[in-house]
Parts: sequence; C-alpha cells; structure tokens
Amino acid sequence: MPAIGVVMQYRPAVDGLRAVAVLPVILFHAGFDIFSGGFVGVDVFFVISGYLIAALLIADLQQGRFSLIGFYDRRARRILPALVFVVLCCLPFAYLWLQPSQMVDFGQSLVAVGLFFSNFLFWKEGGYFAAAAELKPLLHTWSLAVEEQYYLLFPVFLALIWRVWRGGLVWALGAIALGSFAWAIWGWPDDPDARFYLAPSRVWELLLGALVAVWPVRQTGPLAQTASLAGLAMILVSILVYDYGTPFPSVYTVLPVLGAAAILVYAGPETWVGRLLGWRPFVTIGLLSYSAYLWHQPLFAFARLRSLTEPSAPIMAGFAALSLVLAALTWRWVETPFRNPSRRFLTEPKAVLAASAAVCLVLVTIGLALQWDKGLTARFSAENLAMLQTKGSPQRCTYKPDLPHLADADCTFSASGHIDALIIGDSHAGAVALAWGAALEQAHIPAGAVSRASCVPLQGFRPFHVQDAELCPSFNHDVIAYARRSQVKTLILVARYPLSIHGAGFDNGEGGVEERAPACTDEAARKTCQWDDPSRQSRLLSAYKDQISELAKQFNVVLVYPIPEAGWHVPQYMFKNAQFNGRIDVLTTDYAAYTARAKPILDLFDQLVATVPNVYAARVQEALCNAETGRCLNADAQGIYYFDDDHPSPAGAKLMAPILVRAVQQAEGR
Repeated sequence: MPAIGVVMQYRPAVDGLRAVAVLPVILFHAGFDIFSGGFVGVDVFFVISGYLIAALLIADLQQGRFSLIGFYDRRARRILPALVFVVLCCLPFAYLWLQPSQMVDFGQSLVAVGLFFSNFLFWKEGGYFAAAAELKPLLHTWSLAVEEQYYLLFPVFLALIWRVWRGGLVWALGAIALGSFAWAIWGWPDDPDARFYLAPSRVWELLLGALVAVWPVRQTGPLAQTASLAGLAMILVSILVYDYGTPFPSVYTVLPVLGAAAILVYAGPETWVGRLLGWRPFVTIGLLSYSAYLWHQPLFAFARLRSLTEPSAPIMAGFAALSLVLAALTWRWVETPFRNPSRRFLTEPKAVLAASAAVCLVLVTIGLALQWDKGLTARFSAENLAMLQTKGSPQRCTYKPDLPHLADADCTFSASGHIDALIIGDSHAGAVALAWGAALEQAHIPAGAVSRASCVPLQGFRPFHVQDAELCPSFNHDVIAYARRSQVKTLILVARYPLSIHGAGFDNGEGGVEERAPACTDEAARKTCQWDDPSRQSRLLSAYKDQISELAKQFNVVLVYPIPEAGWHVPQYMFKNAQFNGRIDVLTTDYAAYTARAKPILDLFDQLVATVPNVYAARVQEALCNAETGRCLNADAQGIYYFDDDHPSPAGAKLMAPILVRAVQQAEGR
C-alpha cells in the first residue's frame, strides 16, 4: 500500500467536474426529459466533497495544524453565507405566493435548514421524485444536511485514526464505506425514501472520495487516458439513461460514483478529459456550482407555484440560465467576501461559529413562527381560502389485511347490515364511496364499499410503484371471498384504469400536466414491471377481459367507466387564478383528451357490456363531460368537483351518483 500523502494543489479539472455535476441536476429539476438521470449529479458532488475535505484534513494533520474549530470555521464560511442569503431571498416570494399549507411546510423547511436535518424532514414528507417535491423551494438542502452530518463526525474519526492507527486509515475508511454501501442496497428494505435521504446509505459516496485523497494513486499515459474517458462516460450514461424509476442509491449508483472517482484519480492535465474539464467555461461554472445549486430549486419551485399550469420548457430553460446569473452574483458578492482571508467580516473562528449559530437560530425562529401562525392565512380572503379547503370524502373502509371482516359498520350503507351491492377498487373507489353508497341506500339498495389505493379491483395484478404492492392480490382475494360468503349480488368495479394502462400521468393538452412518477401495474406473478413496455397494455387488457368475464359468472358486474382526470390540481388552480388573475366561474378540460387517453378501456368495457351476460355500464363520465361542447367540467359556481388532479370531491361524486344508481338498478332488475 502506498504511503498516505496529499499534495494540495489546485486542479482545474475538479472545478470542471463540479460543472458536470451541477448542470444535469439543474436541467433534471427543470423537467428536461433527456436529463432524466440528472439527479446523479448530487452523487458526483458527494464524491468531490469527500475528496476535497479529506485532502484538506490530511494536509492539516501532516503539517500538525489540525483544528476542529478551524475546520468548522472554514465549513461555516463556505456553506452558510450563500445558503442563508438564498433562503432569505425566498421569504418575500413565499409570502406572496405560498398557500397556507405550503407556507407551513416552508416553515418546517426553514427549521430543518437551520438545524441541518433537511434530509430527515423530506424523508418523512415523501419521495424525492414525487410530484409534490417539485413545489418545495428548499428540497435540495437535503444533500447539504447529509454533508453537514458527515462533517460533524468525519474530522473526529480521521484525527483519532491518524493518532492510533495511521497505517490502517485506508482499511478503516474502506470498511466503513463497504458497510454503508451494503446498507444502501439492503438497509431500510421497506422504506426507499429513507435509503435515499439518510446519511448511512450515502456515506460510502463521500468516503470513496476520501479514499481517493488518502491513497493517491496517480497514473499517466494510456491507462490514465482510458480510465478518465471511462469515468466521464459512466457519469454521462447514468445522466442520460437513469430515471426516477431507477432504485437509488443502489448498485446503479456505482456507475456515476466510480466515474467521478476515476476522473479524480486519472484526469490529469495531460489527458483529454483533464483538458476538457479544465476548459475555462467548465471551470467557471464549477466555481459557481454551489451557488447555482442553491438557486435552481427555489427558482423552479416558485415558478411552478406561481403558474397556473406547468411552465413551458423555454420558461424553465430561462430560469435555469437565471440560476447561473444569480450564482455569479452570489459568488462575487456573498461567497467570496466571506471566504477571502483579506476581506473577512469576522476574523476569529469562535466569532464565526457564534454568528453561524445566531443566524441558524433566526431561520429556526422564522420557521416556527410560520408554523405557529398556520401559514399566515390572513394574507388571503375567506372566499379564496374556501377553494383550498375542498377535501376528499372520509374513507368509509380502507382494506387492511388484519381487518377481522369487511362488513363492519364503517363499510356499509345498510340499516340491516346486509349488502346487495359492493363498491370495490382503488383510491377512486374510496373517493366516491360515501356519496355513492348513500345514493344506493336512498334507492333502497343496501350497499357496502371497500378500497385499497392503487389496486385495480381484479385478481392477479399489483402496482410495482408503491409500497405494500403485494397487498393488492390479497385485497382482491379477500374481497371476492367476502362477496361470495355474504351473497352479494352486484360488484361495482371502480379504478383509475387509464393510469394503470398508460403508466404516465395525465396531460390535458391545455397546460394541465400531472407531474408524477410512472405508475406500473402488471401481473402479480412478474418480478419487475416496465411501464412503457408496449406489450404491457395488451397484456393488461386481455387479462382484464378474462377477469371481468369470470366475475360475471358469479355476480352482476357494474363497470364504472373511467372518471375523467383533470390534469391540473383543480382547487389550487381555482385558488391561484382567483388570487392572481381574478376569479373564474367555470373550469373545464378537453373531452377529446379524455377519450383519447381512456379509449383502450372504453372500447374494452363497451365490448364486455355488449357481449358478456351480467355486465353493465355506468358511464359516469357523462355527468361531467358533454360530447356536444367537447368539454369536461372540473368546477363551476355550484362546486369544485375534484380535490386534486384526478380524484372526485364529494360534490363530483354526488354529481355522478345517479348514473351509478341507474346501472345497479338495471343489473338487479329493479
């Protein structure tokens, strides 16, 4: 093993590598599909940070000048001024544009930023790739929190190992890195968000950079040329090929992480990659990378929060460019003055740390105040706030495998407890169950309901994109078994079939684009699911036909035709339009967009109703859509008919209920 030794000298290629890291992250968050794996730029940053921090600390230890206070002084100067500046710049836009619940969330983010536990907060709030994540101005601070948590322990660990087992430093770092890597693959098996956000499954990336620094194996010649090119190729492939369906961190993370390490080891000034990354434009962007990273997410989030619809690609490209402009200004007027020894505002490390603590306390205080005031609701009129209060129906019965039975009081709309008609399905079934069950009971049809989010109410399928996907087969098995035991006459099947068939969220063609990760449904027997596999749709349709035909041998089957999707979040659209542009009375979407998306299911259901005995149609879309006008109703003066971008509100469910009742009456000969 080579002797540990670090010669700290400026390498332009390292700044160029920072540019390779930050630009894909920015373009990924801007929504450019070609950079579908741009999130790996964060992993490249982790390797760079691990390398630079270890190199600095080893140099200090070798020269006998190591100081924890000095290290934290440098970290505070490097991280806090630009971070606090950007956060404070967010406050007026948050005040102007954030809805009360969003302001409460923003307040929680401020607290988390001030305490450097953003990764814990966003872990609890949901996935990095979820649609709601795009609307969080401080989402990106999760990676800063991971680094800060690492910085709290790594210098102490390094100094201790340096003193008691210097010759084993590489082995110690390697062992911890391997443990962290194993945790990234097998840890938190039922919580991929924890694996993504929390430090134990990320430390190996930082430690790989540290290993490059403490075990400096430098090569020249053909090996360096080939290895550095391979490293750059690994990063670029992961940026262009990975997407939000790629498990992360996992073995897939090895590609960009090893690529970054290879560049740090082999991309000397004599290599093509070294010269490319040392090119002045790359170096300049690399120098601005920290501030650019800080700016991009707030810009994109506030653009989306202010806009009624998803901002266009040119607009997002403009904000991406603006992030670099603001980064240049921040680097010049905020970062540099605090880091330049000759221009420091605070010269003593203890004073810097005290000031840092005070600034963080200010952020925490502001964040707590925003939460205490419930998001500053006084900013908005009661009329506009009422739009945001459109909620879904209380769930009468959500399936759980440990329910003693399905026919409890929460699941029934029947005085006697006996059920003739049973509503089953996914979250759409849960959304309409209360209104439809009450309407059936009023029509003297005793009814029940049971739902499970993301579960198509047919045997043999599961959604691969959600936790507890294995519950869907159990749900359908238990429900049908209960229906047989209880002598239920009619099954009412409700599901968001177009999402299951197409996988992607709904685009209404008018700016309402549902931002969500692909939803992949397939046969339960399969190990994996490729949502954009062309054969998957035909496979599902064929299996749907077989399953519905089989059910019709035992029950009346009422097929609830797909409930029209809106594309935009209807209550928020109505609120933002009223708040920023003046109130509108009617919101509609294109009927042709509905029929085009739902066509495979509409055709299948029409065929089954026409050819299979005991199968009946509930064309509930006719309550919201008018073929003559070519529009589907989302909201009007009488109500808001969705509580998000696809689930009916109680008012929407009530509007469709008469069609459902007529279909059940036909099925039961009433």
